[in-house]
Amino acid sequence: MQDFSIYFELGWQHILDWQGYDHILFVTALCGVFLLSDWKKVLILVTAFTIGHSITLALSVFNKILIPSNWIEFLIPVTIFTTAFINIVKKKASKNRFDPIYFLALLFGLIHGMGFSNYLKSLMGKSNNVVGELLAFNIGLEFGQIIIVLSVLLICFLMISILKVQKREWNLFLSSAIFGIAVIMAIERFPF
Repeated sequence: MQDFSIYFELGWQHILDWQGYDHILFVTALCGVFLLSDWKKVLILVTAFTIGHSITLALSVFNKILIPSNWIEFLIPVTIFTTAFINIVKKKASKNRFDPIYFLALLFGLIHGMGFSNYLKSLMGKSNNVVGELLAFNIGLEFGQIIIVLSVLLICFLMISILKVQKREWNLFLSSAIFGIAVIMAIERFPF
C-alpha cells in the first residue's frame, strides 16, 4: 500500500508540475471552451483523453511500443496547438451527437501517454510491482487532471459569468495564447 501512495503522489505531482506545463496547457485547451454547465461534455472529453493516455502509458511501460522520446516531446505541443487552433476556428459548438474533438482527445491522449511513460519508466527501474505502480501513477495523473479541469472551468466561469467577458472573446484569447506558446514549444522541440 505504501508503493501505491508513493506512485499516486508522483502521478498527480507530475501532471501539476509547472516545469512540465505542456500537459496543463493541453487540458486547458481541451476544456477551456466549456462552461460549468457543460460538465457532461467535459467528462466525456476528459474520459476519451484518459483512455488514450492510459493505453499508451501501459503499452510503453511494458515496452510494447517504443517511439523515440524526441518525437513524443515534439508531438505533445503539436497536439496542444492543434486543439487550440480548432478552438479558434470553430464558430459554434457542434450540434451533432458526435463531435470530432472527442476522437481527437482520444488520439492525442495516446501521444501524451507515451510522454508520461518516459517519466514513469525512469522512476520504476526494474520494479517487480509494475502493474500496481502503473495503476497508482495513472490514478494520480487523473486526480491531477481533475484539479486542472475544475480550475479551468472555474476560471472560465469567473471570466464569462462574473466579469461578463463574451464567451467567444474569452475562447479566442485563451486558445490564441495557448496556440502561440505551443507553436514555440514545437519549434524548440523539433527532432532534427
